[in-house]
Amino acid sequence: MPRVSWFDIPADDPERAQKFYKEVFDWKFEKWDGPMDYWMAKTGDEQPGIDGGLSKRMPGQIGITNTITVSSVDEYSKKIIENGGQVIVPKTAIPKIGWISNAMDTEGNIFGFIEMDEKAE
Repeated sequence: MPRVSWFDIPADDPERAQKFYKEVFDWKFEKWDGPMDYWMAKTGDEQPGIDGGLSKRMPGQIGITNTITVSSVDEYSKKIIENGGQVIVPKTAIPKIGWISNAMDTEGNIFGFIEMDEKAE
């Protein structure tokens, strides 16, 4: 059963947002060594939960996006459409990580879904 495995926080000012989450929740941030400015968010080890990331807000991006790990972005894109949802960001490679897409459910909520694949380019 696919589960939420990651979250993304869009920020107008990434430094300000990191300071907020550090001060409020004691989260740790580390710059990702990838093709875009992205900071990995470590949210803790002692309780159940997930980690995530933070990046500069892209035009039109609102709110935190939860990402669900799936076996196939193509297969789940089809299921989303067949069940009344919409794929709003097509399958995109995150080099050496996997394939990601964003969708909207029947209630207008946006979520991401990712297929892990180290060969993605």
